[in-house]
Amino acid sequence: MEVCYQLPVLPLDRPVPKHVLSRRGAISFSSSSSLFGAPDPRQLSQRRGAISYDSSDQTALYIRMLGACVIFKQLFSRDVRVRSQVGFEPERRGSHPYLCIDFRTLHSHAESTGTLPTRRIRRLFSFQRHLHSSRLLRGTPHQNPLHILDEDYSGQAKCMLEKVGSWNFDIFLFDRLTNGNALITLTFHLINHYGLIELFQLDMVKVHRFLVMVQEDYHNQNPYHNAVHAADVTQAMHCYLKEPKLSKSLTSCDILLGLLAAATHDLDHPGVNQPFLIKTNHHLAALYRNTSVLENHHWRSAVGLLRETELFSHLPAEDGLNLERQLGSLILATDISRQNEYLSKFRTHLDQDDLCLGNAAHRHFVLQMALKCADICNPCRPWELSKQWSEKVTEEFFHQGDIEKKHKLEVSPLCDSETNTIGNVQIGFMTYVVEPLFVEWARFSDTCLSQTMLGHLGLNKASWCSLLPEAGGSSEEPEPEAEAEPAPAAEEANSRALPQGSQTS
Repeated sequence: MEVCYQLPVLPLDRPVPKHVLSRRGAISFSSSSSLFGAPDPRQLSQRRGAISYDSSDQTALYIRMLGACVIFKQLFSRDVRVRSQVGFEPERRGSHPYLCIDFRTLHSHAESTGTLPTRRIRRLFSFQRHLHSSRLLRGTPHQNPLHILDEDYSGQAKCMLEKVGSWNFDIFLFDRLTNGNALITLTFHLINHYGLIELFQLDMVKVHRFLVMVQEDYHNQNPYHNAVHAADVTQAMHCYLKEPKLSKSLTSCDILLGLLAAATHDLDHPGVNQPFLIKTNHHLAALYRNTSVLENHHWRSAVGLLRETELFSHLPAEDGLNLERQLGSLILATDISRQNEYLSKFRTHLDQDDLCLGNAAHRHFVLQMALKCADICNPCRPWELSKQWSEKVTEEFFHQGDIEKKHKLEVSPLCDSETNTIGNVQIGFMTYVVEPLFVEWARFSDTCLSQTMLGHLGLNKASWCSLLPEAGGSSEEPEPEAEAEPAPAAEEANSRALPQGSQTS
């Protein structure tokens, strides 16, 4: 393997220069297994290797290895983009143009031993990592920090978190600033922001481990249904939880459930919709009897991670089971094939003005509607953000259509790139799915945020109309989060197959 030889590499018999170790981007590691747990302070000064770079000198990379060859061999094969005959690979996750290491693995004991599966390696975060993250999120100053990310980037991410309640929050930028860890960082911050760790006496290490596992179980190869979408939905849910009617009425348990449901609502999404799973005889379709297949899978996957991390193991067993059931009720509400059912019930409550948020059942129903709104709120975001989401979800639809064509299957609605465009898919989705829901939400919560969302929706719809080949055209139905799932018999005739977005997506 030919490593990036253009970058200066120190010989093993030369010490690392002092000016290198003082660089603010310096990273060091130790071969000592005690780093996973409570390290001996004396060992921290006996690091066996170091990597550093400086933003003012992007071609400078210094590497020193004193018996850590196994570690670096694994790092080069897994996380560092190596030089090929044609040059460097263009894609990267890190913040430096030449050093593309997933910094989360540098202090992993499993990474140095190479004895554990890759999936488990990624879950092992050192004591220092937890300590650094908790101090960062709490705003507590720390001395001699172990630099996991360049301070410039972590500082910008921290500044963004101060405005996490803004409807203009750019989740794409935040994901870049957190080195692809938007879901972990944002959800952990919100759980801490609401004081849920103290209120429920949660183990902070277990919370972090749970969120790491959640993020890993999203498929990053999905253009739309990935961890960034989950982070976006979680941020939207936070905006709704701050609305006057909800902030005055919701309990801490409601808030915890709302955040967890938003973060896990599309867990392990395969990137195709329910009709595709049914017509390909997928095992999940058989397991859940062709009913809310993906939503049930997302819920059960979330419960599996809760139990594996024992996040609620300190609570009475009955309370833990109740939390799991309510989490499932929220996630199942995102099934787009039941959109009319929930919307009709919501309208009835608003028409009769009988929603009482002092009633636990009514609060839970409002949480369901809030999650449904958060799940398909992309068309209500500012154009720059909404357009990116529209392109991503349509790309995912068209990819499914290509698979269906390849295997001689009937192409699902909105998934044929030859007969659909991003514009007509979006206009239909906005007209038939998004607008009816957000109009009713604005009746329930007539606030500045609701009017802002409807305003963006109108402008975005007009923008897509202006981009259509022939001015006007309404198109067919839904889109972003809509998931085409054959509705139960009674309403199947009336509902068109909706694409996969919303389905607990």
